[in-house]
Amino acid sequence: MIEQINSRYLSLEERLNLVLPQITSETLLNNQSLGGDIGFHVFDYPADREDTVRDFIATVIEPNLQKSTRKIRFVNVNLFNLIIQLLKGRDLYDRALELQIAKGDESLMKVLAPVLKEDKVADYLIKTYHMDELDVMLLTGIGAAYPLVRLHTLLNALHMHWKNLPLVIFYPGKYDGVSLRLFGLNTERNDANAPYYRAFPLLK
Repeated sequence: MIEQINSRYLSLEERLNLVLPQITSETLLNNQSLGGDIGFHVFDYPADREDTVRDFIATVIEPNLQKSTRKIRFVNVNLFNLIIQLLKGRDLYDRALELQIAKGDESLMKVLAPVLKEDKVADYLIKTYHMDELDVMLLTGIGAAYPLVRLHTLLNALHMHWKNLPLVIFYPGKYDGVSLRLFGLNTERNDANAPYYRAFPLLK
């Protein structure tokens, strides 16, 4: 498992400064010390600091990964943008907008539910990106994609087909290693009816 760092009492800015060393560590990139588990790593943060995290990824993390001496191959997948791309590919995006305006969010969700089932989104993600040509994948846009796609069920769908590529998830909520709470609420809390998934906190 990646090096354990006690970040409980650090500010968000201090925690963000620890992200790049973790992402570029040999431990994470080589999936070391995971006990045979898939390399899903979650960086959680307060949802109201979304702009701060997004800007940090764009201005610090991505530029440093691009110029890394190790030549780290990466992609930042925005889950909300991926959904739009999927809908456009099926000629559903414009119709979805029209339906939302005409009948509201509830009707839209019912129509899109079969198209955006987590296994279909997972399959689309895997087929869109060449996993064997990457060293790490960043996953963002989780909050914007909710409730069209829920992270805990997406992770379960990905877990069945994922290989050795480390996945670093930027999560606007709380993750304690057991439960995902989007926006700090209990919206994705694991319970007896929830599928099981595994993910590691990026920082300790």
